[in-house]
Amino acid sequence: MPVLSILILLPVVGAVVVALLPSRRTELVYPVSIGMSIFPLVVASYILWNFSSGDASFQFTEHIVLIESFGISWTLGVDGISLFMVALTTLLFPVSIAASRSITDRTKTYMVLMLLLETGVLGVFLVLDLFVFFAFFEIVLIPMYLLISMWGSDNRAYASLKFVLFTAAGSAFLFVSVIGLGLMTGDEVGTLANFDFRNMLNLDLSSNTQLLLFLGFGIAFAIKIPLFPFHTWLPDAHTEAPTAGSVVLAGVLLKLGAYGLLRFNLTLFPEAAVDLALPVAVLGVVGIVYGAAVAVVQPDIKRLVAYSSVSHMGFVVLGIFAFTTQGLSGSIVLMISHGLTTGALFLLIGMIYERTHTRKIADYGGLAKVMPVYAGIFLFSAFASAGLPGLSGFVGEFTVLIGAYITLPVLAIIAAGGVIIAAIYLLWAYERVFTGAVINEKLEGLKDLGFREIATLAPLIVLIVGIGVYPKPIFDRVEPSVEIILDRIEAATDFAVPDFGRRADLADTEYNETSDESVDEEREG
Repeated sequence: MPVLSILILLPVVGAVVVALLPSRRTELVYPVSIGMSIFPLVVASYILWNFSSGDASFQFTEHIVLIESFGISWTLGVDGISLFMVALTTLLFPVSIAASRSITDRTKTYMVLMLLLETGVLGVFLVLDLFVFFAFFEIVLIPMYLLISMWGSDNRAYASLKFVLFTAAGSAFLFVSVIGLGLMTGDEVGTLANFDFRNMLNLDLSSNTQLLLFLGFGIAFAIKIPLFPFHTWLPDAHTEAPTAGSVVLAGVLLKLGAYGLLRFNLTLFPEAAVDLALPVAVLGVVGIVYGAAVAVVQPDIKRLVAYSSVSHMGFVVLGIFAFTTQGLSGSIVLMISHGLTTGALFLLIGMIYERTHTRKIADYGGLAKVMPVYAGIFLFSAFASAGLPGLSGFVGEFTVLIGAYITLPVLAIIAAGGVIIAAIYLLWAYERVFTGAVINEKLEGLKDLGFREIATLAPLIVLIVGIGVYPKPIFDRVEPSVEIILDRIEAATDFAVPDFGRRADLADTEYNETSDESVDEEREG
């Protein structure tokens, strides 16, 4: 059964169903959209349940030739790196749609765009043909731009345009690099071009070629992360986007860049990755400290959380370029945690904004007396984001710091300071918003969270605690794929990957092993 194709296409089917709803039956749009967004979550749960944790190769693979002469194919697969990104995506979209009850203007169009955006994101995580990957990478841009520009706040036109310009600039470098790599792979297999990622693993690229291609891919992914100094589009996009847009943007769209670095930059260009590891890791640490420091002085609570994303994604980059099992595995866990914690914070900010229509920290004060349940959940989410032990943020950040300390001790120590600053800006913001006397009479009489809002937040809260208490199932599925990346780096360069914490049982495994025989047949042809 082509389960991955079904997963990618289900949101498109949902978008069509929503689009065909009678215009006079607007009350059906919201429940039907939620219902259609749950189907991908069911399929992703099936994949997660049946995924073999000890297998480092791609699973549930599919291969259909689309354009034979250009080597373009519908090639899909999931491994430990993409597995949890898919699960996170299929969870956050129904949560985001459930939180969009306040969207009353052009609701049908809004829901269609959300479902199409989900298809684009899933395609990025599951496609193994780089030409099709690029297509999905670009598809994501369109609905996100429209969501910000049509349903955003007052400065939405500027924010959406800035988002498009930054992303399009990076995509230009990516497109040229993908085409060049496809042509080189075609020469290797005897065709005009070939864009299958697994065939590209056999290329023997020179140092200069690797460097150029690494930069071409890396610039696009650095903008998407966003890595300092390419981060300036993110606070504007977060601040102006509707609540669901902010949740999806922080929860999954930023992960596209980090996923790209893991999947392509480290595996296809290992020599360049080692040569550039230190400067990229330095930029990651600068992002950690800078994002946290700027968050401290933000007067807008949503902009504060936006800058916290810059800081958290800096930890992810540091973990990736530490080249240790702990660093790479921790970066994936931190991506999952960041999607859950920051998603929860943006949902909470959206809920209070619907009641007060302000995001200024100075407009609040004493909110805990008016909305105690809301205050409790917000404090929990803030602690999770700050990395409180026992919650998911701690597992990701601690593992990244341990992994980075093995190979980049100075940077790891500096990055640890970002954890301290995170506690400062989150708790200081909480103090100003929730504690003390109620200074704004408009806050009096606000309703606390209702059942629907608590139910929307509940899956995120459960997972934050679950991962924080028992992260082993994630590490068991992530580490085999991470080990294959490290083996490729070690085999292609003089870099000695530290043995501490490595899995000896994967020594003879190849990254491009797969049950899909079509790739072998293609090589023989």
